[in-house]
Amino acid sequence: MKRFSTPIALFLSFCAMSSGSFAESETPVLEGPYLGQEPPGLIPEPFAPGIVSTGGWEVSGAFTPDMKEFYFIREVETDGISRQEFVVFQNKDNRWLETVVSPRVGQPFIAPDGKTMHLGKRYKEHTESGWSEIKGLGSPFEEIQIMRLTASSKETYVFDEVGMPDGDGIIRYSRLIDGKREHPKPFGKEINTGKFNAHPFIAPDESYMLWDGRRDSGFGHADIYISFRQQDGSWGDAINMGDKINTDAWEAGASVTPDGKYLFFNRNMGSDA
Repeated sequence: MKRFSTPIALFLSFCAMSSGSFAESETPVLEGPYLGQEPPGLIPEPFAPGIVSTGGWEVSGAFTPDMKEFYFIREVETDGISRQEFVVFQNKDNRWLETVVSPRVGQPFIAPDGKTMHLGKRYKEHTESGWSEIKGLGSPFEEIQIMRLTASSKETYVFDEVGMPDGDGIIRYSRLIDGKREHPKPFGKEINTGKFNAHPFIAPDESYMLWDGRRDSGFGHADIYISFRQQDGSWGDAINMGDKINTDAWEAGASVTPDGKYLFFNRNMGSDA
């Protein structure tokens, strides 16, 4: 943890397989940074309990670089039918307002320059009037079952592949070289060891990356790991993020906020999923 350039505190977004949240009229007034939440210390805390982190299933939180929009996915139930929806909280005049954007369209990640919202193998572009319609990355990305794609400031893509049911999904990267996108390549054994390696996050400066997976040396289900870029450009051995973050439950989907201060991740608190 000491190798991050900025001290990192932890927000934990719980996910479970039951539903529950504030009704629109019951949502409290949210003012100030981070949806008005008190910053945590080095022990993970639920993010915006009862608002974002509820008794339901919420994953994939992502801030825009200006920290004025927060996107995530949640599951809701209506008349006994469950569905997943894409939600945003936007800071307007120092107040956070909630909007349901659409049904789920992919796991959101906002590029460091704020110009692209990645949604796995699809994306949206930021325009003067807001986000564009969804577009596809095209081949060869269309042929890969991508769950989460993140990008660095150099526009290097780092992404996973669905590894069900055998857990053989791997994490790949694709650099932009002289204006051309290279064919995706798998990371080495430092990253792609064990099973169910998924949900990567590449630092904007490419100095480190986070992901989750299962290893014999882990705490149980999926754990969150970190690898640091070495001076020769290679990736260092995976480091388990430790027992303050990882438990025998499912921890996954880690990312660092654009200001470099907070680690967000998901923990399954109530199902086998």
